[in-house]
Amino acid sequence: MALHLVTVFYLSSQANPLPQLTGLFWDKGLHFVEYGTLGALLLFALRWNGADRGLALVLAVVGASVYGASDELHQAFVPGRSCDLQDWVADTLGGAMGAGLLALALRLARAPASIRRVSGRG
Repeated sequence: MALHLVTVFYLSSQANPLPQLTGLFWDKGLHFVEYGTLGALLLFALRWNGADRGLALVLAVVGASVYGASDELHQAFVPGRSCDLQDWVADTLGGAMGAGLLALALRLARAPASIRRVSGRG
């Protein structure tokens, strides 16, 4: 996760990071994917360390959103970049989607085990 955060910070420090990629894809879509990955990583780390499912999901979304806000603020001081509210919204929505999808996947991965456990009793 630290590598992801450092990569986001590094790319945000560039006036025009990855122009070949940003020329092909919509800017907000890239923010969505970037912060979707962060949301999933945060959720995974929180669950790995024993956080409750609901609390982990909320903290992962809030964490991705706060990092997105700090990233936008950072870009306000980078020549050629700007602080953009729409980018932050894309960051937050991406973080929510990434964390939510991982939470769902983890829940579904546990479902067969719980079904076997219940059916084994009867």
